[in-house]
Amino acid sequence: MRQRKLTPVPSTPSTAVDGGLAAFNAAPLPAARDFLRPCVDIDRWIEEVAAGRPYADVAAALAAARTAAPDWTEAELDAALARHPRIGERAAGADAEAALSRREQSGVGHDPDVQERLREGNRAYEDKFGRVFLIRAAGRSAEEILSALQDRLRHTPEEELPVIAGQLREIAILRLEGLLTA
Repeated sequence: MRQRKLTPVPSTPSTAVDGGLAAFNAAPLPAARDFLRPCVDIDRWIEEVAAGRPYADVAAALAAARTAAPDWTEAELDAALARHPRIGERAAGADAEAALSRREQSGVGHDPDVQERLREGNRAYEDKFGRVFLIRAAGRSAEEILSALQDRLRHTPEEELPVIAGQLREIAILRLEGLLTA
């Protein structure tokens, strides 16, 4: 059986790679790393997930990704967050990560009142925590996101760090699943 080549297609998130799991399993290590980077830009996670290949199926790959590098440092989180747009803002760029972010935030909507409340919440969050507010937006309504934002503004910085890590991991797993099943 002929293996398909792992080919990035950055402008279309649903087909960010050609070949899915079989191609990911067969790809050279540098290509596998490039495949994973739009999911979450944390080198330790990327290395661990890539090193675990080949995976028997998508579920096995996702299970490995869920447990990879569980103790992300604050510096790793900040570096990964630097690539994320604010909730409610359209991600710029034509790379795979920007395209994935635009799709994930499609449920936020364009209601001017909601957009203003998100801008205010984002500012308050950034003022308090010094980083962009991150939440797995996929599958959530704008009201759910706003409610979570208000709840998380009550956290201390120490309480918020594991929440950020959890949200970032959820985003990474959803992105990986989409890429592996494309």
